[in-house]
Amino acid sequence: MTAPEPSDFLTLLREHVRRKPDDPALGMVGARPLSYAELDDRITAVAERLHHSGFQPGDRMLFSIRPCVDAVVLIFGTMAAGGTIVFVDPGVGPELFARRIELAEPAWAATESLLYLLSGPLRRVGRTLGLSLPAFGRLPVRHIHSGLRLPGTPATSIPLRELLDDAPVSADAGRSLAPSDTEALIVFTSGTTAAPKAVVHTRGSLGAGLAAMSGRSSLGPGTHLHTEQLMMGLPALIAGAQWSMPSYPRFGTHIDPLEFARGLTAATHAFFTPADLAVVLTAIETGKLGAPAGLREISLGGAPVTTALLRRARRALPECEFLAIYGMTEILPVAVTSGIAKLEFEGAGDPLGIPVHGVTADIAEDGELILSGPNLCHGYLGEPPLMEIRTGDLARFDGDTLVLMGRKKDMMLRGKTNIYPGLYEPAINSVTGVRQAIMIGLPDEIGDERIVLAVVAEPDAGDIVSRLRRELPALMDISALPDDIVVVQEIPVSGRTSKPDRAALRTALAKQLG
Repeated sequence: MTAPEPSDFLTLLREHVRRKPDDPALGMVGARPLSYAELDDRITAVAERLHHSGFQPGDRMLFSIRPCVDAVVLIFGTMAAGGTIVFVDPGVGPELFARRIELAEPAWAATESLLYLLSGPLRRVGRTLGLSLPAFGRLPVRHIHSGLRLPGTPATSIPLRELLDDAPVSADAGRSLAPSDTEALIVFTSGTTAAPKAVVHTRGSLGAGLAAMSGRSSLGPGTHLHTEQLMMGLPALIAGAQWSMPSYPRFGTHIDPLEFARGLTAATHAFFTPADLAVVLTAIETGKLGAPAGLREISLGGAPVTTALLRRARRALPECEFLAIYGMTEILPVAVTSGIAKLEFEGAGDPLGIPVHGVTADIAEDGELILSGPNLCHGYLGEPPLMEIRTGDLARFDGDTLVLMGRKKDMMLRGKTNIYPGLYEPAINSVTGVRQAIMIGLPDEIGDERIVLAVVAEPDAGDIVSRLRRELPALMDISALPDDIVVVQEIPVSGRTSKPDRAALRTALAKQLG
């Protein structure tokens, strides 16, 4: 048998199983965690029982179970069985969901029983809850259900608890590893009903991404990461750390950031999106939440990490270190930098750090960042393989440090001047009294744009508009100065990572400014 390639992420995980089998590995907050040996045994058992149930290498499994220990074990077990996990958000609506399923062609579906109920017998109740769900029970696939068998669950559906049973399996069951170029994960990221778009990762590209995080964080044996994010929990396991997960509300699809923070009592490490950290910081600043005492490091990702947010974070959590992770679904991570390095940077733009090992970053003639490396996804589903990816980000190098200069697609045009908000927003966020600042363009009838700066101010900022008018000419190009500065209560966000929603902000400001 050919030896598995070392970049395979299951190989990396089992290497730690061999070294420290009894160390705590994975658990829910407040519950006893599985040890590394127990986690490995459960992955092996799931893979074997899937095979006995008719699962074939190459089968794709539609996955609609919220993050929890059982869900992670099923994901790993499916991949260990040679299969592919397909993440599709059921909240996108039945029509787009159907087009995505048509493209992915799953043979299996792993679904929470509640979704069968709310998309079947209680679909009217689902609609009153704001859920327009596809009919999960009618999908022409083999079904696995999580939780009690509720009405609407197909009669032939396999209970997940049967796959997770503690009964022993054969010693070598589920331990044969597929080649590193075997498809492992499909994530739908964008596209329309007519042209859905999905990223395809292999076991090798996932393993390379996990390996690239090595040494970029202080995660390791004896540390404890708290997150529900799979792509942050995986590196923790590869590093030999303990990964704990928060519980979701019964009918919720998002973790409340304050409840998440209250579960950090035993954690040394945590992952936040910038928007969620801002909520937690406000609660700490106003005395509604005590600062987690044991935290040593917070990783931030999913959206730009501003210097204003970092300054607040260091005041509220002075004993904690901060990491800013830059990447995208197609290639993660790309670069990692410390909060201190971002705050000390004096050049133009947003410093991202030195590209991680293996990632090649090139700058095109127009300034667009082009990336390649072993952690680059195989490509988009149904399209030719990718050798590199054009990010849509504008960047430059400052020595070895990659610096983000803005987004091509966010470019605004005023007169003959192209204005990239990402070039100026970091500098604006450094002004005293600014909590968050976003630049958008409001087009007029001739295609020119009026530049509007929306600012969330600190509570004691005073006349922040006057201060910005005074200080901005020394911080940014005169040709890019905003026409209007508007103080807002908050910046709208969207998506699972709560990125600033520029389109929603543009709509709101257009109404406000007439």
